[in-house]
Amino acid sequence: MSKRTFGAFAGLAAAGLLLAACGGSTGSSSSSAPAESSAPAESSAPAESSAPAETSAPAETEPAAVPKIGVILPDAASSARWETADRPFLEQAFQAAGVEYDIQNANGDKAKFATIADQMISEGVSALLLVNLDSPSAAAVIKKASDQGIPTVDYDRLTLGGNANYYVSFDNVAVGTKIGEGLVKCLQDSGQDKGPVVLLNGSPTDNNATLFKEGYEKVVTDAGYTVAADQAVPDWDNTKAGTIFEQIYTETGGDIIGVASANDGLGGAAIAVLERNGVAGQIPVTGQDATDEGLQRVLLGTQCMTVYKAIKAEADAAAALAIALANGDTAAAEALAAGSVTDTETGGTVKAVLLEPVAIFPENVKDVIADGFTTYDRVCTTDELKKKCEEYGITP
Repeated sequence: MSKRTFGAFAGLAAAGLLLAACGGSTGSSSSSAPAESSAPAESSAPAESSAPAETSAPAETEPAAVPKIGVILPDAASSARWETADRPFLEQAFQAAGVEYDIQNANGDKAKFATIADQMISEGVSALLLVNLDSPSAAAVIKKASDQGIPTVDYDRLTLGGNANYYVSFDNVAVGTKIGEGLVKCLQDSGQDKGPVVLLNGSPTDNNATLFKEGYEKVVTDAGYTVAADQAVPDWDNTKAGTIFEQIYTETGGDIIGVASANDGLGGAAIAVLERNGVAGQIPVTGQDATDEGLQRVLLGTQCMTVYKAIKAEADAAAALAIALANGDTAAAEALAAGSVTDTETGGTVKAVLLEPVAIFPENVKDVIADGFTTYDRVCTTDELKKKCEEYGITP
């Protein structure tokens, strides 16, 4: 996979947004935005003509259509990020560019996902940005959009066999590599240079989960650790993750030394089981997404590390691409998407923007807060956490 730095992307994204803003598009709309912000901006009244009354007025010209971008988010249960981070960041980018938009959440329902897509396609959105629930259902949506001449962007998750025009995400093998390296660091720091670990993977229908596992499994096994259990969690469901991990813990008799968990939600489910067995903090557990709960556990020592993906950078990249496509500016879109990924189902390549993840340990939790991803008040919520925050240089 081709890689790009955040700094290189920032300039391109800014250029894409500036280009769109200069195009004269105005107004915005969102399914969850307050009424006063979702209404299109009112057109100013036409100036009075200075021509004599008897002179016939020239024929009115139809105003240029304002581009409208449709966005389908996957759910709000697998990770809080979709509603607390992605939605507001996308809204900010669309509003700054003066385009209309409709952001809806499928809430984990593939039928609802298809219905939202049909609605957006029938309304004639200028571009469609989507986060799939699985590849087959999203591929059907992408085909419908393509048949109507609507360009598509896979956001965060690649739709295998979908043939989206572009893909925006993080280098997901690199995300998994950070998880694996983090677990190995925590194990070695605690004096564990060998032993059995658990791989608690994401949904088997999510290509990202496959890439995450590719990264952390290689690091862990290359470091000489054995795999006690290797389990996927359907739909990234945290409740199912708790049940699966409890079964693993029982079957292994607790004879494990670490857990490579694919995100903070799954990691939290595993940690809850370890807490019930009185060993939380003794067995390193990883995560990703830098959720508030994940960062809190990292500070408290029950979670070894998490991975921060600067979602604002990802949302800005996706918005810039969608805006360029909605305005018919393929040259700007091509300039933004300098990378590519391989669709393992078709063997084809998809043009992409790929961003770099950052491993987060207690010492650099402050960097996530400084970046504006979360706040002191959301992380440092108890007396114990406030002490940890002070210890690691996190201030109000």
